[in-house]
Amino acid sequence: MSIGSGEQALLTAGCAQMHRFYDIPGGAAAGASDSKMPDMQAGWEQMNSNVMAGLSGLNMVYEAAGMHASLLGFCHESLILGDDLIGQCLRCVRGIEVTDETLAVDQIADVVLSGTGHYLGTDQTLSRMQADFVYPTFGDRTSPKEWAENDKPDLIEKAVARKEDILSQRAAARLDPAIDAAIREKFKIYLPA
Repeated sequence: MSIGSGEQALLTAGCAQMHRFYDIPGGAAAGASDSKMPDMQAGWEQMNSNVMAGLSGLNMVYEAAGMHASLLGFCHESLILGDDLIGQCLRCVRGIEVTDETLAVDQIADVVLSGTGHYLGTDQTLSRMQADFVYPTFGDRTSPKEWAENDKPDLIEKAVARKEDILSQRAAARLDPAIDAAIREKFKIYLPA
């Protein structure tokens, strides 16, 4: 099986279309990769299938992030980068909102007929930038000059650093101490309480 293939992405879209046709909720696989690591292949395969799943109207996506090697491997860094990737997919699914407010014909007229000749100072521009754009946590949108001045940050290195930060901290989720003790009494647990 080639989980990262375009054909698998089509099958996922087909599943979504069947769920919609029969008006039932359903899920399918998307977002997994045949790549063995978070590289360019993983990126295009994960994005392709996640976007197709979303645009097809899939209710639930299995393997949406972190899965590699045709589901034989899992990568924490890829899971972390998947947050940006899925954010972009969801933005595509949301589409372009066309309303009187988003068209802002009054502001267009003002800028063109009596304004500054650009839209950067309008309230609508700022609010649309905040509502319509997805700003990635790890993706780099700086210019090549700024990127070089920032010592050419590497996406994977940033994900590794974030993973190490997450794993170095104790999780906020806790079991009730009595339940934790009962589980530890019954099973050999290697993690500290």
